Amino acid sequence: MTDLVTQRKWDKAAPNFDLMAGKGAEWRWEPHKQKLFANMRGKVLFLALGTGLDIPTFPPNQDITAIDLSPEMIKHAQDRIDDYHGSLTAEVMDVHELSFDDDQFDQVFTSCTFCSVPNPIDGLISLRRVLKPGGELYMFEHTGSRYFPFNVMMKLMTRVTEKLGPSMDRTTVENVEEAGFDIVKVEHIFLDVVKTIKARAPM
Repeated sequence: MTDLVTQRKWDKAAPNFDLMAGKGAEWRWEPHKQKLFANMRGKVLFLALGTGLDIPTFPPNQDITAIDLSPEMIKHAQDRIDDYHGSLTAEVMDVHELSFDDDQFDQVFTSCTFCSVPNPIDGLISLRRVLKPGGELYMFEHTGSRYFPFNVMMKLMTRVTEKLGPSMDRTTVENVEEAGFDIVKVEHIFLDVVKTIKARAPM
């Protein structure tokens, strides 16, 4: 059953999401996202499209299926979807209840997504189901920190931010492993907070 509480939260955020996300942050992380997304090949699932801010960083001529829990987010992404030079379709879908067949995708990509998924391990297990054996998971995520004082600060921040959307102290790398993926590479972009994760579904 679709998480209507979370859906309504993101529907409400959609009209102001581009402003809320901040152009500064988008510009700062854009080169790192482009580097990660350059790995796209085969049949790709992109999780949590939002208003489509990441679409301009996608390599052209790819076969991408994007999902988002919020129909309002997808509505606001439509112009960017239309401008993409390749095959890009978007569907309203909850990561916990993917309607795709097993072993359907070659790759899954996420971008600042698993800070907001209510049940992250269940969501990752769901993604593993739709990946082909040996399929790849590429993630650009912000997580909690292991280091003082950042770990304390981020836990305190989460008390506020999770009411609006994201949590600031997720243990995403550990969650990926717990969901049954094999970690291939973790690259730290900013301290140990912003990072890219490459993982693989078991054969």
